Amino acid sequence: MKTGSSLTEALAPANLTELLQALGKPSALVEAGVLAACVGLAWLVVRVLSRREADRGIWLGRHGVDGVLFPLLLLGLAWVARWVLAGWVPPALFRVAIPVLLSLLVIRFGVQVLHAAFPTSATVRLVERLLSWMAWGAVVLWLTGALPVLVSEMDALRWKTGGAEVSVWSVIEGGFTAAAVLLVVLWLSSVIEGRLLSGSELAGGNLSLRKMAANATRALLVFVGLLMALSVAGIPLGALSVLGGAVGVGIGFGLQKLASNYVSGFVILAERSLRIGDVVRVDGFEGRVTDIHTRYTVIRALNGRESIVPNELLITQRVENASLADPRILMTTTVQVAYGTDLATLSPRIVEAVRAVLRVVPDPGPAVQLAAFASDGLQLNIVFWIADPQNGQGNVLSDVNLAVLRTLQASGVEIPFPQRVVRQG
Repeated sequence: MKTGSSLTEALAPANLTELLQALGKPSALVEAGVLAACVGLAWLVVRVLSRREADRGIWLGRHGVDGVLFPLLLLGLAWVARWVLAGWVPPALFRVAIPVLLSLLVIRFGVQVLHAAFPTSATVRLVERLLSWMAWGAVVLWLTGALPVLVSEMDALRWKTGGAEVSVWSVIEGGFTAAAVLLVVLWLSSVIEGRLLSGSELAGGNLSLRKMAANATRALLVFVGLLMALSVAGIPLGALSVLGGAVGVGIGFGLQKLASNYVSGFVILAERSLRIGDVVRVDGFEGRVTDIHTRYTVIRALNGRESIVPNELLITQRVENASLADPRILMTTTVQVAYGTDLATLSPRIVEAVRAVLRVVPDPGPAVQLAAFASDGLQLNIVFWIADPQNGQGNVLSDVNLAVLRTLQASGVEIPFPQRVVRQG
């Protein structure tokens, strides 16, 4: 009796005819039952963890079974089950299931990492489809026994470059390895970025500083990962020094604006002249800063429109920040009352009515000022402060106007209409 089987044997390419004959035997039903039990156990474990974990990440995905943990756990259970059944049941179904599960694991890992690293990119779906087709195509070629033949033929196509002999397969293998290294680096950078942006105890709890740390960490990891990927792919890093001068010239001329925006982004985050949540006006566009990237800043207006502003613009032009040192802003509304109105009695009533509005701050409190002696009545300016301009200004101004109107009506004060005298000569 065999005591086990290696992973190499589990993934060994099979003759298609022998595999189909083995799948037709009654022992394949036993494998199907064991495999179904593995699926149920993996699903149960993932379901329990999904209920406990609030932040699921790439391991559990959105629904638990669409994460990386489900195919990883199922692959481990299937491999253990095949090892246990070795000697009693000839492997047939597991020879198909294990490569399929391995391919599913690769697809899930790649998709989840890309979604975590580039959540708003439209190119991610195209990469997902390409990755899926390549993974499932490799499984089909492996199960039919055509993959070793194809690899042997590609390895036979060789040529010399830079004094070294390379083949088609070595180039493809290096590309796959480099892609795997980059995926791991992107996953690590997304995990670190998520921890930095969610942990209030880090960087003094300031969101802008955590954002700067996350951007710097991600850029550093991607740079290191790119160097590792090039090294793994067989590209000597010394050859990159030849391109250093050309890249420097390109950055100095063609990429000057892009480099300036990246540098400006780190300057903004370091100086904290703009912070996430500030209400600003840039180039005639007013809104709240919702995100600061290394190249651009996103400003969302109160009507829902979003403006993508290059970071260089925020450095070189004037920016009005309504909440840099103090989030409170002064607002004013105007009303006219008839001549002869007792302002000494009316003004305190208006002040109390405005003070009762929910978003009006008590300190400094609202005030009523006699602004002018207009042609139709006394013009009163009512000034008040709010501390949350990001929640809108028109709505609180409407609430204040309604409170003033109710006060005037309750006091019997007339809002004069414009009067014109028409004389007939």
